[in-house]
Amino acid sequence: MATTPSPVQPATTQDDLANAAKLVESCQSVREQLGKIVVGQNEVIEQLLIAILARGHCLLEGVPGLAKTLMIRSLAETMDLRFRRIQFTPDLMPGDITGTDIIQENPTTGHREMVFQQGPVFTQVLLADEINRTPPKTQAALLEAMQEHEVTAGGKTYRLEEPFFVLATQNPIEQEGTYPLPEAQRDRFLFHVVVNYPSRDEESEIIDRTTGGMSAKCKAVIDGEEIIRFQSVVRSVPLPDNVKQFVLNLVRTLRPKDDTSPAWVRQLVEYGPGPRACQQLVLGGKARALLHRRHHVTIGDIEALALPALRHRLVPTFTAEAEGMTHDSIVQRALKETPRPV
Repeated sequence: MATTPSPVQPATTQDDLANAAKLVESCQSVREQLGKIVVGQNEVIEQLLIAILARGHCLLEGVPGLAKTLMIRSLAETMDLRFRRIQFTPDLMPGDITGTDIIQENPTTGHREMVFQQGPVFTQVLLADEINRTPPKTQAALLEAMQEHEVTAGGKTYRLEEPFFVLATQNPIEQEGTYPLPEAQRDRFLFHVVVNYPSRDEESEIIDRTTGGMSAKCKAVIDGEEIIRFQSVVRSVPLPDNVKQFVLNLVRTLRPKDDTSPAWVRQLVEYGPGPRACQQLVLGGKARALLHRRHHVTIGDIEALALPALRHRLVPTFTAEAEGMTHDSIVQRALKETPRPV
């Protein structure tokens, strides 16, 4: 049944409008700076910006050599954020990420005492490189940091500096020595972004840029305080009721145990997305609306973000795998069949 939409109202204050305009201007400057370093990948860059504005984390998947690490490092530089990189390996321990207590002598008293040595997670942009090459126990060390933006060690809780983002990479073709991310870990990521090969013209430009004597550099055009302010602006964007109903229809369609899910979903999907998928689809839609100079979310925003927001929240059945159905094809079929409230 069609649902009557709520009236779409623009941002209610002049401050909201001014901040929204500043957000668009700043993000355009970030794109221009990244364009000096990274060739193409415009859709990937937009999804990264949306995730940051929505206060979310990203998992980037692509074959080696597609500039995933370079893109993340350059993004941190353009936003003037502290950047740390962890190379995930099979022997990496949880304490190598969060930090550990060490014994140090107090120079004043001469007594030995336990002092917490912060790990690389204490940063603003954390690159978890090849996150699927370390066991689940070590992967789980990031769960609290990603959800609560804090770390607990030795019975004490330490807050992380805001804004804080985890941008992780994984290689889809290297299976030996890898550990698939548990569902709880994948669900912490706002987007699962697929980084594809460049076009022929883009690859030609990459050759020209990287085999000559000149090397471009990007500069900071935004800072952490502005990002935090923009994140508040994103949450103030109105959500029309018809868009909210579409998000609910889409996510609940992909749950095989939901009464409204079609028979094909029950055949192809073992587990579907949880409530966090609705929350993050809406936040992503709000951020995308602002980037496209609109002060309300449309169903088109949700459709554009459905794949990166939902592909990693599904567990296909053996039947789906036997029929060659991928996560993307399941989400695309759900998109096609989900009714659009008027």
